[in-house]
Amino acid sequence: MSQLTRRDIIVAAATVTAGTALLSRSTRASTGSTTAGSALPRPDKPVPVAFLLGEGATMIDFSGPWEVFQDAFVADVPGFELFTVAAGPEPIRASGGMKIVPDYTLENAPTPKVIVIPAQAGGRQPVAGSPKVAWLKAQHATADVIMSVCTGAFLLAQTGLLSGLSATTHHSFLDDFAKQYPSVRLLKNQRFVENGKLMTTGGLSSGIEGALRIVERYYGADSRTKVANYMEYVSHTWSEA
Repeated sequence: MSQLTRRDIIVAAATVTAGTALLSRSTRASTGSTTAGSALPRPDKPVPVAFLLGEGATMIDFSGPWEVFQDAFVADVPGFELFTVAAGPEPIRASGGMKIVPDYTLENAPTPKVIVIPAQAGGRQPVAGSPKVAWLKAQHATADVIMSVCTGAFLLAQTGLLSGLSATTHHSFLDDFAKQYPSVRLLKNQRFVENGKLMTTGGLSSGIEGALRIVERYYGADSRTKVANYMEYVSHTWSEA
């Protein structure tokens, strides 16, 4: 067996240190910097999940969490029932041009237990009397989790439900968020931030980790890990995946 050179030792030590720091930072993102969401009662039937879409909805913001929830079957659990909701019945175009015909409108959507709010056109600009904002406020009482992805946090913040709480959003829009919603304690470098039934996630792929966390809250860490492994999704937020 060849001897390690001094350079080999230094490189190895630096790698371990960096890895430890990354895991520590990610652990803080999911626990220490949040009011952690508690475990939810284990369902005996699929959990209804509404994806609140609008024109220009960012693809990975909703398709990432959709994939997580649809793949829950690999954990041999009741899983989730997924549907899309929009302001009206007209088709919308997501980012990149994909046309989506909403399953329901705000007026006739089934009552969801989980709501996913992706980034979407106009979502960062407050709109007086916004039907989406009114719908989210109405659903808050009966929902288990309302999760924003990326700049979907702006739409969630418009409800006032995040006031006095911690939140995060896409790193490119942190300053804008802080200016618009000074009553929200904005956290940087977070994959997701939990406040009981409210969850905000960072940009784009962060929604996948937020959805995996929801799987964990309903069905346990083992189910979360099975879904992540099935998706071949590697995360530093937990070491098992």
